[in-house]
Amino acid sequence: MILKSVIEDVYLSQKEFFEKKEFGLERESLNEIRLDTDFVTIITGIRRSGKSTLLKQLIKKRINNACFLNFEDPRLVSFEFNDFEKLHNVFMQEGEDSYYVFDEIQNIPGWEIFIRAQHDQGRKILISGSNASLLSKELGTRLTGRHLDYELFPFSFNEYLRFFDLEESGLSFEKYINDGGFPEFLKYKDQEILYRLCDDILYRDIAVRHGIKHYKLLKQILLYLITNSGKLFSYNKLKKLFSLGSSNTIIDYISFFEDSYLLFVIPKFSYSLKKQIYNPHKIYTIDSGLANALSLSFSEDIGRKFENLIFIHLRKKYKNIFYFSERNECDFLIYEKGKVTKAIQVCYKLTPDNIKRELDGLWEAMKETNLSEGIIVTFDQEDYFVKDKMHAIVVPAWKFILE
Repeated sequence: MILKSVIEDVYLSQKEFFEKKEFGLERESLNEIRLDTDFVTIITGIRRSGKSTLLKQLIKKRINNACFLNFEDPRLVSFEFNDFEKLHNVFMQEGEDSYYVFDEIQNIPGWEIFIRAQHDQGRKILISGSNASLLSKELGTRLTGRHLDYELFPFSFNEYLRFFDLEESGLSFEKYINDGGFPEFLKYKDQEILYRLCDDILYRDIAVRHGIKHYKLLKQILLYLITNSGKLFSYNKLKKLFSLGSSNTIIDYISFFEDSYLLFVIPKFSYSLKKQIYNPHKIYTIDSGLANALSLSFSEDIGRKFENLIFIHLRKKYKNIFYFSERNECDFLIYEKGKVTKAIQVCYKLTPDNIKRELDGLWEAMKETNLSEGIIVTFDQEDYFVKDKMHAIVVPAWKFILE
């Protein structure tokens, strides 16, 4: 438990700090997040992606009379479920119509009960956090169908251009591939920031939260997966590689990495759910700059960095992404509303040596999914191919991303 006076002091000091915080680069999602509904708004994303800055922008430009509290403040370490009533009383001093904004509220057991009670009373609520599973699953049990979920990623290419005041070009895109989009890293260009970010997530969000004692093993598995971004993996092979007795440990660890937005896993495309589960999966990392810092081999492979960046761009827009692999391979299939809507091949540079392989993979995927048009994303090439009434458009990545 915690004294009401302590809650009030923390709230007021955070309010003062929040008001002094720099407005920062205006995020693309600032005007995309709906605040005009009766639903609870949830924003999730990896640590240091700019969630607190986005909250400030929302409060300053779109929310009147906001009450904000960040539950990661060490002064709130003794905060318990019963203390929410004291917090509510502190917030009520700002007025009956105050908008409740919480950061990392999932740290408090039972938080979703308090949110449900406030929502039932007509309270407007905005929540942000760095763990997708905790927020969506726990709140989902209390507010089924009554919350809107948004994800915040590190800077997009467009935001990167505005941050550095650069023009659209292949050169600026190449810089973006190497730098990634974490705002704090871009500001100071110190890789130690990315090392600390990784350690914070592994320790605070995963090891401590899930009671994992073998921290060294946890980190070894993460670094191995990041090093192999864009490649196939299987849970069983990872189990053998790390001499584990059960693949369940690997499955759990990877799900924790996904919940924390460090990694993304995509399955092989199949109309059979069973085959999707048992076929090898592909792994991608949240940010190329982070992957560069943590993996030497990844930083040297421009092709995989390029593919990883295109995947992250797609993942911001689409939840259901697959890879295709039969006689030939296609990097990404986008699945929407019960059907495949896009087939996308990624190739840093088309050459006489690889053009047949890249096209054959795209043609096969398009034929299998009844698509008439596909896309090949390259670094800077433009072209056009036709086969059996199927069309393949070759487009430079920086144009593809800025469309």
